[in-house]
Amino acid sequence: MATVHELVERVTAWYGDAARDLPWRAPDRTPWGVLVSEVMLQQTPVARVEPVWRAWMERWPAPSDLAGAPTADVLRAWGRLGYPRRALRLADCARAVVERHGGTVPAEEESLLALPGVGEYTAGAVQAFAFGRRSVVVDTNVRRVQARAVSGAALPAPSYTAAERALAASLVPDDDETAAAWAAASMELGALVCTARAPRCEACPLRAACAWRLAGFPPDEHAARRRTQAWEGTDRQVRGRVMAALRGADAPVPRALLADAGPAAQLDRCLAGLVEDGLAETDDAGRYLLPA
Repeated sequence: MATVHELVERVTAWYGDAARDLPWRAPDRTPWGVLVSEVMLQQTPVARVEPVWRAWMERWPAPSDLAGAPTADVLRAWGRLGYPRRALRLADCARAVVERHGGTVPAEEESLLALPGVGEYTAGAVQAFAFGRRSVVVDTNVRRVQARAVSGAALPAPSYTAAERALAASLVPDDDETAAAWAAASMELGALVCTARAPRCEACPLRAACAWRLAGFPPDEHAARRRTQAWEGTDRQVRGRVMAALRGADAPVPRALLADAGPAAQLDRCLAGLVEDGLAETDDAGRYLLPA
């Protein structure tokens, strides 16, 4: 088993050659651009996020630009990224940054956590990737790297545990620069090499010291607890169809024109949920449209 210093050194050295060229990593990135990227990347692949992020940042390059944008424009710009409530939270976040911080994304963890839609992970990521500060940054990819390389498990537990949090904190280097590099490198390793289904162990900088590999690749001890849900027929699918119809409409849409989105009872439930979530509204005739 490698020491913490050796583990960090190997992964950050690998990252220096393997890091993807992503726009939110460019030298001219802004803290706002990093924050937007982190919200967009939640449960969404990089390939889908990048074009939307570029268009979004061209249109709303600063929090003050997004703060006054009509909700309908924000939801249309979000497009098919999924989980569109994230778009509403970003708009709320932009307004909070303007009102509380004069339009400048704060660097302090407490201030970041107080922003709408910013949780522990996003706050840590903004501190590391936007400001180069030491922070604990743990996403699904980092959890998987830690589970395999350090704990010898095939995959982490279904829910983030206190033990994982303590392990993650123990791996973060003390100085800001190395800590920020470790945050990016460990995440990239999980995304590109230490993947969930087909890890490329032969390309891993930790292959000689990986606890999971040295233990003979034991199976996933949490397999029975993991739930998988097919996309077909879910409320998320129906909601997505409705949102696509509303984004593409030039006028309010009668319910009858949304009937193909799903079975009647499910459609009504999803329509009610979208209205309650602030993603849609109705006019006096009961037709559906994006919020103003």
